[in-house]
Formats: sequence, C-alpha cells, structure tokens
Amino acid sequence: MKAGIHPDYHDINVVMTDGTTFVTRSCYGKPGDTIRLDIDSKSHPAWTGVQRIIDTGGQVAKFNKKFAGLGIKK
Repeated sequence: MKAGIHPDYHDINVVMTDGTTFVTRSCYGKPGDTIRLDIDSKSHPAWTGVQRIIDTGGQVAKFNKKFAGLGIKK
C-alpha cells in the first residue's frame, strides 16, 4: 500500500439503543470517540419483527397535518 493516503483506522466505542457498549475499529472521529446509535438490530423492525413508528422531530405529525385534507370526500 502507498504510505500517507489511507485514513487513520482506530478503536471507537459504540453505544447501542439499550445502553450496551462495544469497541470496534473505524475511520470515524478520533481514537476513543463514541457513536450513539438511534436504531440498531435490537430496535429495528427488520430484526425484531415489531412495527412501530419512530417520530423524529415530529415528522409524522407534520405529515399528518399537511395531508389531513386529502382522502375520500363524502
């Protein structure tokens, strides 16, 4: 490999949605930095089989308000 062209690959901490942590290697940030996950395999419907709406910043409410008037008219 050529010297000086590859990013720094170091250990970082990952915090899962349930609070558990593990150490992995990544190019993210600086050595020892922490990534906090919003969605992971313990909370994502693809792995859990449980469907739920995660409303980040009121996006679902904003959508419902914007399109409340659309639909079948009586």
